[in-house]
Amino acid sequence: MERGILSPSDLQKPVNKILYAFMVLCIAVMAFTMLYPIAMTMFNGLKSNPEINTFPPKFFPTKWHWENFSKGWDYIPLLVYLKNTMFIFLGNLVMTIMVLGLASFSISRIRVPYSRAVYFFILLTLFIPATSYMIPNFVNLKELGLLNSYWAFWLPAGANAYFFLLMKNFFDGIHPEIFEAARIDGASELTSYLRIAIPLSIPIFATLSIFIFSTAWNDWFWPSLVMQTEDKYTLATAIYKYVINARNLDSSIKFSILFMVMVPPIFVFLAFQKFIVRSVSLTAVKG
Repeated sequence: MERGILSPSDLQKPVNKILYAFMVLCIAVMAFTMLYPIAMTMFNGLKSNPEINTFPPKFFPTKWHWENFSKGWDYIPLLVYLKNTMFIFLGNLVMTIMVLGLASFSISRIRVPYSRAVYFFILLTLFIPATSYMIPNFVNLKELGLLNSYWAFWLPAGANAYFFLLMKNFFDGIHPEIFEAARIDGASELTSYLRIAIPLSIPIFATLSIFIFSTAWNDWFWPSLVMQTEDKYTLATAIYKYVINARNLDSSIKFSILFMVMVPPIFVFLAFQKFIVRSVSLTAVKG
């Protein structure tokens, strides 16, 4: 077992006990504030519609209406919108790894002319508000005929300055001797990136996967602009148009749909968090 900051003997001191209890209390409050909305949504989805509108409200339902989830599943084609969202996520992930990854690897490991100027230029773009180039992006996609297509998401994903800087800083931490040994063995720069840099960069790619998935899952405004047919809507756009703004839909059905939409991101984070917290040793070359 790993040793913590405080040993058992340290916890015997009254001051450390008070500080430890305060930290545990803060963690418990944080956990409660994060879990309460999820639990409230789930239990409201199991209530009847009159029970949701009663006052004072009750946290647990008096009668469990499991049929609300089947009604919510049949209300809108969730699998169609889920498929569209996953296409956007996978395309953005591929563009990030191949386009931004190669660009950041080139700036970090290859002596590209004016690489420092290019780096600072990309850094300056972080200070430009995203709302200021939303309309130019829409106009460019319209002129290219890429509206109502997944390329309206994939192309902008290849120009994310924040992801570029994250990968560039990660590549800077990899020992250059590894790539020098690969060059001596006859490996090209592309081979070094595909067979060395990518396997060593699983933690940063896992972190970016969570960011990309969260954006694709939660963004509704940009898909509502570029996607013009219902069969191309993302899950967030469909939820906003057909569930949140629905006037004739029971509140219990709304909560059941919202809970079903809340569950997948939790499992995605649980699947990728082990790569984030894993300490990766890059000391492949002994001194």
